[in-house]
Amino acid sequence: MTQLSVRHVTRYRYQRPVRFGEHRLMFRPRDSHDLRLLDTALVISPKAEVRWLHDVFSNSIAIASFEETAAELSFDSRIVIDHFGLDYPEFPIEPFAATYPFSYASEEVPDLGRTIERHYPDPDGQVDKWAKAFMSASGHTDTQDLLVRMTQAIGQQFAYERRYAIGTQTPRETLEVGSGSCRDLALLMMEAARALGFAARFVSGYLYDPQLDNQSESEIRGAGATHAWVQIYLPGAGWVEFDPTNGLVGGANLIRVAVARDPRQALPLQGNYFGFAEDFIDMSVEAEVRRVDEGPPRAAVGA
Repeated sequence: MTQLSVRHVTRYRYQRPVRFGEHRLMFRPRDSHDLRLLDTALVISPKAEVRWLHDVFSNSIAIASFEETAAELSFDSRIVIDHFGLDYPEFPIEPFAATYPFSYASEEVPDLGRTIERHYPDPDGQVDKWAKAFMSASGHTDTQDLLVRMTQAIGQQFAYERRYAIGTQTPRETLEVGSGSCRDLALLMMEAARALGFAARFVSGYLYDPQLDNQSESEIRGAGATHAWVQIYLPGAGWVEFDPTNGLVGGANLIRVAVARDPRQALPLQGNYFGFAEDFIDMSVEAEVRRVDEGPPRAAVGA
């Protein structure tokens, strides 16, 4: 078990005071067997009325409503958790699913639903072709080995870049350019896994790297910042964490906040303002993740 603190600050600046519409926040993780939420704090400026709800995936959502106008809008979220993630876990996969291809149990298929379906067009089959390259020539492949090799291949073959444009690249675009943010690389793996018939879903949260606690240079891509990865459903093992950005398997340093069918459903923060387009100056995102009992924090800009 590791006790971690996370601080996530987002600021928007404007030329003059503007009026704000509702903002939707996904900052608060859910308690589970691998994560225990100990403390939370959320400071919003200007003052907002906040109500909470669960979305269709049972993620914890805060809706902030504003009455005041302002030239700056800020959201400062802080959480403290006990984290029980496992590094490179052994998957207790059911014997019938240990070798790919396999079929999910009929009673699970309705609940897995659209997590098995492809969501992005692949008219000339490039994503299919890339995914099938991880299968053995015999057509029967060790399930765990297939998914581990796919995860590691993305980490090794694709360049990581912090990209601040709104939205996510399509899997085809990521294949073509050979690079992407953690969101882009997670979506590529998710759609590649679905092309092979796996149930997969998108995860948004944070990535912890112990080196940052000691002011060391991190070798992990996206460390200490907002992060995205993939969960794939394996009978007997359940939803297993895969971080294609770093080619890592297991959730040892992954702090899960939101789980969704598509990246557009797991945005950490979204909202609008009322004013002229030229009123907007810029936005900044900073996140820090550190052990509670170790040295001074080191900030990193979110991906």
